[in-house]
This record gives sequence, C-alpha cells and structure tokens, in this order.
Amino acid sequence: MSFGNKGRKIQPKNGKTFPKSSGNVVIVEDDTFTSVISKTLRAAFGRNGAAVKSLMRITDTNERTVRNWLEGKNAPNGENLIELLRHSDEVLEAVLLMAERNEILVMKTLTDIRGSLGQMIKLIDELVAPD
Repeated sequence: MSFGNKGRKIQPKNGKTFPKSSGNVVIVEDDTFTSVISKTLRAAFGRNGAAVKSLMRITDTNERTVRNWLEGKNAPNGENLIELLRHSDEVLEAVLLMAERNEILVMKTLTDIRGSLGQMIKLIDELVAPD
C-alpha cells in the first residue's frame, strides 16, 4: 500500500509575507505567519523550558508542538492561537499588525497607556498625600 501526496505539509515552501511594522512587534517584509508567531512567542515567553511549560499550560498542548512553534517549524492552529491571544499582548499585537488592523492596535495602545497613567497618578497621590 502506498501513500498519496495528499498528506499535511509540515512547513510551506512559500507563504504570505507581511509589511514592515513598528512598535513592540517587529515584522520584517519577508516574514511568514509562522516566523512572525515564532519570533513573537520567543520574545514574549523566552526560549527556555519554563517558556515551553507556560505555553503548554496556556494552550493545553504537548511539548513537541510548543517547541515546533518556538523553532518556527509550525504555527499554532486556530484554537491554540485564540488561547495565545487571550494570554499575550505581544501575540495580539503581531496578529493585528499582520492583518493590517492598525486602528485597533492604536486603540489597544491608547487603552494600555491610559491604564498605566491611572496607576502612576494613584502612586503619585499616595506619595504626596499627607499622613
């Protein structure tokens, strides 16, 4: 019995490329979805065993799957990508940049800044408040 050529491709030869972007996530023009997600996961979680365990816990996947993501061999499937988006602002930003949804990214950044400013004002009030 021989197997047909309809098997799953492990890594595509050429994929969709994404435009250059700025911000916390750097996307180079020749990056594919797999390489962008890999770089983003390494930047957000690191490359060590603790990063692998964190990603395994977040996505409920096995070690080999997570290592393939970090090494850029495969990208997460839709279900795992949603879990990563829930737990990582960096992954969310990368996906928004790849989708060229800059207006959503700007709103997210403004919301993050507003929250940070609120925390800073609270700290200032605590420091200058009379005892």
